This record gives sequence, structure tokens and C-alpha cells, in this order.
Amino acid sequence: MLSGTLPPITKVKPSRSWRILRRLLLILLVALVAIAAWLYSIARSPLPELDGTISVQGISGPVSVIRDNHGVPTIEAATLDNLFFAQGYVTAQDRLFQMDLLRRAAAGELSEIVGNIALKHDRQQRILGLRAATEKGLQTVTPEDRQHFDAYARGVNAYIDSHRDRLPLEFSLLHYSPRPWKIHDSLVIGYQMVETLSTSPQAALTREKVLARLGPELTADLYVNSSWLDHPPTAPASSANSPPPASEHVPAGTVPTSGSRTADAARLSIWLQPHFRNDDPAPLGSNNWVVSGAHTISGKPLLSNDMHLGHQMPNLWYEAHLRSGDFDVAGVSLPGYPYIFVGHNRRVAWGFTNVGPTVEDAYVENFNQSGEYQTPDGWKRPEIRHEVIHVKDAQDVSLDVQVTRHGPIVTELAPGETRKIALRWTLYDGVRNPFFHVDSAQNWEQFRRAFSELDAPGQNVVYADVDGNIGYQATGKVPISASGDGSLPVDGNNNAHEWIGYVPFDKLPSIFNPASGIIGTANARITLDGYPYSISAEWEAPWRVDRIYRVLGFGRKFSASDMLAIQTDIFSELDRFVADKLVYAADHAKNPPPQAKQAADILRSWNGQMTADSAAPTIVSHARLELKRMLLEPKLGLASDQEQGSDLSWKSYHWMMETVWLENVLSHQPPRWLPPNYSSFDDLLAAALDAAVTKAPADLNSWKWGPQNSVTIQNLVLGKIPIVRRWTGPGEQPQSGSGYTVKASGRDYGPSERFTADLSNLDGSTLNLVTGESGNFLSPYYMDQWKAWYYGHTFALPFSKTAVENTAVHRLMLVPK
Repeated sequence: MLSGTLPPITKVKPSRSWRILRRLLLILLVALVAIAAWLYSIARSPLPELDGTISVQGISGPVSVIRDNHGVPTIEAATLDNLFFAQGYVTAQDRLFQMDLLRRAAAGELSEIVGNIALKHDRQQRILGLRAATEKGLQTVTPEDRQHFDAYARGVNAYIDSHRDRLPLEFSLLHYSPRPWKIHDSLVIGYQMVETLSTSPQAALTREKVLARLGPELTADLYVNSSWLDHPPTAPASSANSPPPASEHVPAGTVPTSGSRTADAARLSIWLQPHFRNDDPAPLGSNNWVVSGAHTISGKPLLSNDMHLGHQMPNLWYEAHLRSGDFDVAGVSLPGYPYIFVGHNRRVAWGFTNVGPTVEDAYVENFNQSGEYQTPDGWKRPEIRHEVIHVKDAQDVSLDVQVTRHGPIVTELAPGETRKIALRWTLYDGVRNPFFHVDSAQNWEQFRRAFSELDAPGQNVVYADVDGNIGYQATGKVPISASGDGSLPVDGNNNAHEWIGYVPFDKLPSIFNPASGIIGTANARITLDGYPYSISAEWEAPWRVDRIYRVLGFGRKFSASDMLAIQTDIFSELDRFVADKLVYAADHAKNPPPQAKQAADILRSWNGQMTADSAAPTIVSHARLELKRMLLEPKLGLASDQEQGSDLSWKSYHWMMETVWLENVLSHQPPRWLPPNYSSFDDLLAAALDAAVTKAPADLNSWKWGPQNSVTIQNLVLGKIPIVRRWTGPGEQPQSGSGYTVKASGRDYGPSERFTADLSNLDGSTLNLVTGESGNFLSPYYMDQWKAWYYGHTFALPFSKTAVENTAVHRLMLVPK
């Protein structure tokens, strides 16, 4: 056994260098914490006051602002002047940076804050001249509207002036401060919406080239503009009222699976989408419908609306409830613009889809060497509109826009075009604003009278009231041309193609209390055969509207929750049809490849639901694209031809009813469309299926639709900051649905809101946005609605005074200073 004492433990003193390093690390840590706290305080400083009392310069009496648990304001004032002042102030509290960005995007002033990346967009907007058009627009503003717009602008400015030292974080990051708000700014934001919802003349220029290449028969096939599935709202009830097949059930909601890819947050999202589109345009559209009490559990109408638009962060619409005496209306507003656009008041409810009327014509102008253009009255010199674009960290860019009798020369906006193309557009004639009277309407007659003044954008409006009535009205100024329908460019040197008037409002499609008790639109054709006027040269394909009519005509009684289930429905009739053709072809083709047979087996048992965790939607979507390529390449050329300077390739063809062309080809199999080297359409379809899965995973069942159809939503500025971007937007998420399902969905677009009005109990109405009310990313209301939108849930829309009081979370009073 060992004995003795252990030697004492000697303490080793840390070296001087180590002590210095430790102190430096501690100082660095404290500094980082201090910087983080400072940045956090800066980010929090723009958060608006939601409770208490604020003295404000510019109002004559107190205004109450009650917010619910999603930050949605109910604004109540004794006078309309104070009400719209407060709407401007409160909207600026939540969306000031977005409002500034919207007016800059519309006017072509983004380069001033973000640099050259936005220069192409700004040039487009300056050429189109939306800001210049506001001068004529001011002439159409009634004294009543001018007073409301002015009050709104004063409210915005009151907020800006009192918060110069604590503006939203984006202003600090981009190193600028917003200029005062003017009526022009509200108008130009409205005009931007008109631009977004207008069809582009680029389609006419492309169609002209296709016609020259293919001749009239094949061109007529490609540019089909009607379908056996069309449901014009004024048509009598049809076979659409038969029940859908068992596989076409209405889901209770869609639950996308998880997974994501890195999104490019640097892009400018919705603000930089070109008006003259020469690539595949996002299929923007909307759904709306209304059913009478004969189809509802309550015995009173239900009205639903989800408008499909490009995604942005924060979302486009701002939810609000405005109340002043008998003026009492709730729904969604456009940031920067007074009134409510879609919603309900105490008696009536309404919702929109875009008509897509042909309101733009491309005129080919003949210029001489002296810079004059030819007219029936001789040669004239165009007006010159001088534009100066300020570019951050670069020299100003000057631009002279030639303006003819038809409109500005827009040749620069049409790649490959060398002729002088003038754009005529109803927007340039001035656009009236009817929304105060829409918000105030108490019955069908007042409602129609108000909408007779909605010049643009042309909308399909569905209507319901508390008395049990339902209705539909098409709106908008639709030109009547001396000849032509806007589908091709026309000569500008004579009067053969001049506009000779507009379709009279009382001749636009309209119906009140149809016998079927069902009205629905989804951007598809709204005119019956034999209708005397040309409203649109390009309707949307009827897949969504047909599905809506099939489900609503099922024969059951509906509740408000059923409306949400239809809004989130993901059955694709188009893709189910194509899948059946592919399966048949794989079974009957001479020597189908093994992988094509495997793909066909997956499609064989598919029920047509575009679910995120399924492989079938991916297979059929890729096969459709391959089929389009194989059909069009022999006619229009390879994609590489266009890259080498050719006017056309198969990728040039984009048409909202192109899937109807494809359906017609597959249904009727005309020999003129069978490509060389294929003995039958079965062989063609089998080859398309094989080409679609060539680059797919070996296990086709792992080729999920959700990541293929992902949605990307990110804050334009804050989303570029590492780490922080995790909290500034949903980013990229997989999703169910497609562009051809009622739940229209894609990477950059989708339902911008989901609204249902219950006319038996207005407090039973529902509304949800995409992300949230606030544009301030540290606000609890910045992204609190996202999960509901993503997973297919919604929220109550309190309306009565009792319901508003019962859901109140914040109370703010604005009082005169």
C-alpha cells in the first residue's frame, strides 16, 4: 500500500495574451449585443401606436380606430372627411413603404431608390405614361371624390410628417424619405391595377407572325377563343348542374407537404412584371360566385371571391372596415387608394374577377424621314413627352416619348419589332372612380348605376343582398372598332380601324336572379353565341369556371365553410383529361419505353387532385409541356432558332386558351397537327410521356408536385438581409393546386385574398389575406394570416357594432391637434 501526501496542485496563471483575448471577446460580445439591441430598437420604432390617443393635425373631430386580433381596423368618424383622412393615416401606419413603392412602380420611379436593376421597368412605365395619364384622370374626378382623395392624402401626410424620425426600416436601408402624398399618387396606383389587369398587345404582334408563318387554318386552331365547357353567366342552366364524378370530391382543405428550395429574394417581384410580355405570362385570374338561398342552409345567399394576383410582401390588399353614419362597409382596400374595393356593406356584397376586355390596340404608324407620321389629314409631327429617370448611383436617363393621335410609340417594348407601333388604350381617355357609390349602394339598381362608371379595369361583378337577391354585371369601357377586334395590329395611317364608340353599359352581359340560383365567373368567356359586340379577343380557359359550376350545381345545401372548400379545391379537369390520353397511348403505342409505362401506371390510378405529395401532377404537367413542344416545333421552329434571331419558335406561342387548343387536338386528332415521323397520335403521346420522365428520378413516385409548384413570397428589401430574412417572409414553400384548379397557384401568383359574405348573418362572413395586415416585419400582424392562407383556413369578419366590440384588442383615438 502506497502512502504519503500528494503534491499541491499548482495554479497556472493565464498568459497575458490570453487575458487580452478574453477581454476583447467580451467587449466584442457586448458590442454585438448592443448593435443587435440598437438594430432591434430601430426596427421596432416604426411600429404604429395602436392604443391610446394621438393628436393629429388635419381632422375636425375624434376618430375611433378599433383593431381586432389580426390588426384589422374598424375606423369610425362622424364625417366622411375625417373618415377618409383616418383611412389614409391608418393605412400608412401599416403599409407606408409599400404605398411608396406602389406609386413609384406605377410612375416609373423605382430606379431612383434601387438603381439600374429597375431601369428597364421604369422606361416601360415612362413610355406607357401612367403618371402623365393622371393629368387627364384628374378631369374625371368628381368634386365629391376629389374631397375624399384629398382627405386621404392629408391623412397619409399627417402620418409621414409626424414619423419622419421613425419611418419603416426599408426607408433607412435604401437611404431615402418619402415625399408628400398627392391625389396623383392614388390615381397612378389605381392605373397600375388597370395595367396589371389589361391584356398585352404583344399577343397581337406575335399572332401576326404566326399567321404569316402558318396560314389561317392552323392559326385559327391555335387562337381558339371558345370552348364547349364555357359558362357565360347569362346562359340558361346546362349540364354543368349534373353531379361531378365521385373522384371529384370537394376537399375540406389542402395541406401541402414540407420542403423548400432557396428563393431569389433580390428580384423585384410583382413590380417588374412587363406589360408587353414576350415570355409565358403568369395566368393571373380570379374566381367569384354567388348562390341564392335555394342552395344554402340559411336560405339566404352566399357570395365568394378570391382574386388571383402576383404575390408580394406584404400582400397587396389591406383589410379595413369604414363607418360614418349610414356609410358602413368592410372588405379589402388598395394601399394608397381610399374606399373599399371588394366586400359588403349593411345590405349588399360583391366580388370581382377580371373580364380581360380588349382595351388596347396596336397601330402601325407610317413615319417619313422628317419624323412625321401619316394621317388621313396629311403628315403630322408627333407630340414629344420628355421624361427624366433618376437612377441611384448613376447618371439620369433622358427619354423622349413620341405620342401620335393613337397614343405613345411603344416599339421599344416589343422585342424584335422595328415598325413604329402606337398604343391606343382606354386608360388614356380617363378613368372614372365609382367606389364611393359602390360602397354606398343599397340595392341592385344603385349598385348597377355605380358600376356603370367603372371604366377600367373591366370586371365581372357578382352581387348579393340581404333581401335574397343575386346578380351579375360586366363592367368597363370596351371599344367598338370600325373593323377588327384587337387580335392583330392594324394600319394607323387611315381611319379604317378607328374606335367609333364603346359598348353601351346596358348592352354588357348582366343578369338578376337567374332561375338556376347560381352565378360564377373565372375570367372565362362571358358572351353568348350571337352577341353583337367583341368584348375580348382572348378569354381564359374554362377549367376553373366549369369546375365551379359542377360543384355548385351538385344539388346540396351549402354553408360558408363549404365556400372555402371550393376556393381551395385542387381538382384539375384538364390534367385528368390529358392523363387519360397518356395512359391510353402508353397502352396502345407500338413500343412504349419502360419508364413511360411506369409513368402511365401512376397516372392510371390518379384521381385528378393536384396534391403536393403526389407524383402524378408532375408527370402530366411535364408531359403536357413536351406535347406542346412536339406539336409546335415542326410548325414554328426550335427554341434555338429564336435564340439565334428568328422571329418565332414554339416558345413564342402563349394564349390563355392554349390548353383548349391542346384539348381539341387530342380529342379530334386532325392529321394537320400530327408531326412528321409519328404514325399516330398514340405514338406521339407515348413519346411525350417518355420525354417528360427522361430527367425524372429513377423512382417516379418520389417526383412530388409540391416542390415543382412551389410558391415564393419574400420581402423585397428585408429579404436580402442574411439571417433576418428568415422572419421577413414565408420564402419558398411547396404547394398543391395549379393554374388550372379553382385554387389557382403558382410560384409568383395565387389567391390574393379569400372572401365569403353570408347574407343571412353578415358577422358570419369570412376574409383572410395571404400574410397579414402589417408591412412592419416586427409587428405581430406581419405574417399572422399566412398559415391560414397556406393550409386553407380563414377568419371571421366582424361587422356589427357588437361583433366589433367583442373582438376588439386595440383601441386608438385620433383627435384634433
